[in-house]
Amino acid sequence: MDLLTTAEAADYLRLGERKLYELVAGNAIPCSKMTGKWLFPRHELDRWVLSGLGRPEGMIPAEAPPIVGGSQDDLLEWCLRRSGSGLASLNEGTEGGVARLLRGEIAAAAIHFHGAGDGEESANVAAVRAMPRLHDAVLVALTRREQGLLLAPGNPKGLQSLGDVLATNAKIAVRQNGAGAQMLLDVLLAQSGAARSDLNRLDPTCLTGPDLASAIRVGEADCGVATRAAARSSGLDFVPLLWEDFDLLMRQRVYFQSQLQVLLRFLANGDLAIRAAELTGYDVTLAGTIRLST
Repeated sequence: MDLLTTAEAADYLRLGERKLYELVAGNAIPCSKMTGKWLFPRHELDRWVLSGLGRPEGMIPAEAPPIVGGSQDDLLEWCLRRSGSGLASLNEGTEGGVARLLRGEIAAAAIHFHGAGDGEESANVAAVRAMPRLHDAVLVALTRREQGLLLAPGNPKGLQSLGDVLATNAKIAVRQNGAGAQMLLDVLLAQSGAARSDLNRLDPTCLTGPDLASAIRVGEADCGVATRAAARSSGLDFVPLLWEDFDLLMRQRVYFQSQLQVLLRFLANGDLAIRAAELTGYDVTLAGTIRLST
C-alpha cells in the first residue's frame, strides 16, 4: 500500500496542511494513525477526490489550466497548434515549468534535465523520481533533440567546441538559471574543468532558445547553446554537442484530461515525423510513449 505522510498528502491533494488536519479531525478523509503519525493511503485519497467529496474549501481545483509550461521547443509549439488541443504554452524553462506544475498552475511541463541520469536511466526520469512533492507523475516522451553551439553564419571565429569558446573569449549568450540549456552548459563546463565565471557572457540572459538565436543573429553574441532547429530557423551555423530527451511531465489525474489526450493522440500522427524532419534535429521514434508513471 502506498502511504503518504501529512506533508505529502497535503501536496498531493493541493491543499494546506492546516485544512488537511481539519478534515482528519472531522473524520472526513481516509487516514490512519501509526506510530504517532497520520498516514494517508494514496489509492483511497484518489477515490475520495473522484467521489465528489474531495473538494473542500481551500482545495485547488483538480482541473489544471490548459497550459503547457516549461521549456520552449519549435516542434512542441507546432504540435500544440496543429493538434487542435486548445492547449496554450508558457515558456519559462524546465525548472520554472516544474514549479508551476507543482502549484497546479499548468497542465504539463516540457522538460529536459541534464546531469541527473546514470547511463541506464535518462536524466529526465531520474530528476522526476527525485522530486519529493510529485507522487503521481506521468512522464511522456515527445522527442529526442540535438543540442549544440549556435554560431553566426559562416562561423567567423572558427568555433568548434566549448573549449574554443573559452580559449578565444568569444561572447556567449546564456539562458536563465533553471533552463535545461543552462543545465547542459553547466555540465559541459564542469567536464572541461571550467566555471560560468570563465565565460565571456552576454547580459542579460536569454529566456528562450529563439531569444538566444536572435542575440547571435544581430551580433550581440558570438555563440550560445540551443537546438539544431533553433539554429536552422534563424539561419545560423550549428556545431552538434549531444542528443537529449525532451519530455512532457504531468500529474496522473491530468493525463486523462481531454485536451491532453487530444495532444497525445496527435503524437501518433504521421505528420509529426514529417514536420520533425523539416525542422531538423529531432528523433520522434518514441513520441507519445510513457517513460515513467509513479
